[in-house]
Amino acid sequence: MTLRQAQGQPLFGLHPTVLLLASMHFLADGYGNIFAPLLPLLIPHLNMSLATAGTLAMCYQMASSVSQLGFGHIADRWRPRLLVITGPIVAVTILSLIGLATSPWTLGLILVAGGLGGAAFHPPAAALVHRLSGNRKSFAMGFHITAGSLGFSLGPLVFAPFADRYGLQWTPLLMIPALVILALRARKIPPITLHERHESGGFRALRPYARPLTLLYLIVVLRTLASLSFATFMPVMLTRRGMSVGEAGIAVAVYLFATSAGGFFGGPVADRFGARRVIMWSLVAAVPFLATAPTLNGWAFVAMVSVGGFLLQSTLPVNVTFGQMIAPISAATVSSLMMGFGWGSAGLSVPFVGLLADRIGIEHALMAMAFMPLGAAVLAIPLPDGKLVHAGVRASAVATVEGSGTDVAP
Repeated sequence: MTLRQAQGQPLFGLHPTVLLLASMHFLADGYGNIFAPLLPLLIPHLNMSLATAGTLAMCYQMASSVSQLGFGHIADRWRPRLLVITGPIVAVTILSLIGLATSPWTLGLILVAGGLGGAAFHPPAAALVHRLSGNRKSFAMGFHITAGSLGFSLGPLVFAPFADRYGLQWTPLLMIPALVILALRARKIPPITLHERHESGGFRALRPYARPLTLLYLIVVLRTLASLSFATFMPVMLTRRGMSVGEAGIAVAVYLFATSAGGFFGGPVADRFGARRVIMWSLVAAVPFLATAPTLNGWAFVAMVSVGGFLLQSTLPVNVTFGQMIAPISAATVSSLMMGFGWGSAGLSVPFVGLLADRIGIEHALMAMAFMPLGAAVLAIPLPDGKLVHAGVRASAVATVEGSGTDVAP
């Protein structure tokens, strides 16, 4: 089947396959957020420290985001349809086994294997969306990414109350509804290949742009570290303050939904006012809300941290495009620097945040992380100003657009 034959008639302005991929993205990223909401149950069950929990979060982050670089290049050359279909199935099946972990080691194996499944899905899925969206590429990609972000933010509303009521040993049942939906969706994905000419350049071609790209990369790392710290340790802090696991799951869902909304609105704002300006002021504006939140209790905390998360992540979809504007060559390499390696590098630091929380308390550790965006804002000052110029991407370039676990930054 050719690409033209596969496209068919659009539905509500979107190709039917784009809608299918968005629904699969919703499930893949939703189950990708099963770990943090269950930490209040997993920590006492497996006798883990916060540092261990942070280490496991780092391992999952590395598997689910950084490995997308490799899967992107595989998708460019091999069978993207197979990756699109099997990736979510592997992620949903393996991550649903999280409640059966008998030690931190087995829990880590589950998280890494499930993370690799999600990583296999994202690059070819995003590339298919790009190729099937005609002259509405920005809208289609935004719809696809928002579907994943929505799933990521709503996951805690399901997983935490379920495990809290029925027990961790029953989490494998969570895979059943998702696998039924994926079985119905996957068979409709057309057999489209993504073979394109190899993109040359790489790191050597980026040497003239090393300084601004390095600054932008460090901005991504510091911002993501703050976001991951709150998303990982917020449920533990709230349950220790008296919230139920289900209520803490709702709180995390509200926070993640706010960060998703920030990313959705940040792109158009940056298009109008310039990426550097929006990055700087959103990072600075997020600090008071994030730093104040740990001093509050209950839903006042949730409201405050959600506003901070909205501001912190408002330029999430801008990173790759801004990097390509700075260095309009080697799109795949620029994308990998701005997202995959940026999120992965931040994930490497999460265990140290857990270690700090073990020593000084979760509240003080999160307050310290709340000031990371100030350093990122300072780094943004030397960056070039100007409006964004959008360009096309290939599978290896979009491989890291949705690194989080999501596309969202927890």
